[in-house]
Amino acid sequence: MKEAKTTTHRAITSVGSRRDLSLKRPFPFAITLLVLVAAVSFALYLKNSANGRPASAAGSRWRSPKTSSLQPAEGAEPKHVRGADTATITLEEFADFECPACGQFYPILKSIESEYGNQVRVIFREFPLVQHAHARAAGEVAEAAGLQGKFWEMHDLLYENRNAWTQATEVQPIFEDYERRLGLDLERFKRDQASLAVQTRIDQDLGRGRSLRLRATPTIFLNGAELPFENMKTLEALRAAVNKALRPEKN
Repeated sequence: MKEAKTTTHRAITSVGSRRDLSLKRPFPFAITLLVLVAAVSFALYLKNSANGRPASAAGSRWRSPKTSSLQPAEGAEPKHVRGADTATITLEEFADFECPACGQFYPILKSIESEYGNQVRVIFREFPLVQHAHARAAGEVAEAAGLQGKFWEMHDLLYENRNAWTQATEVQPIFEDYERRLGLDLERFKRDQASLAVQTRIDQDLGRGRSLRLRATPTIFLNGAELPFENMKTLEALRAAVNKALRPEKN
């Protein structure tokens, strides 16, 4: 009888042990599953965080992040405008002062401004790319000059002398020489370069460009519609695009 009780007790103990094991087994699996989910989530986060960063090896190319905004950002105000407010054609340019393609486009756009006079006005937007070492500094210089009423004069100096300062190790002395040529207040100029007002203007223009899904610099919008880059490669091509917008009934 005693032996039977002992056997029964062992059987009960064995069943209880199996139950304990069956309850414990899912926990390592659950922990492993949670670790895998966390790892996948972190990988997706890194991928999404990297999306939209400026490309480092594509010259003046830039991949814009996806945006759900229905309306583009406004950009810096007051905007830099050259030309009559009553102009039929508005060319809004997003450019980087160090960008080689922007430098090549500069004389083409200047020729259009001269040729069409009051029919065309130009809006300039700052879009310095991180792969260009002096681009942001050049934008700061132009904006600082703008606070003294000389934005377009500095804009032209930067493009016309682009080969000089883009190849320099120290650009500040060159920029200060441009300031002296324009007769600006040097002390104010140096303060304004690093000021919040200047940084904000550049960042606001960058925000507008990103909201418009820019793919490269220069990018031009003619009366709000983006021009294909082929229309900006030569004076004849840009002239044809402007003429088409001026006389749509002939197209």
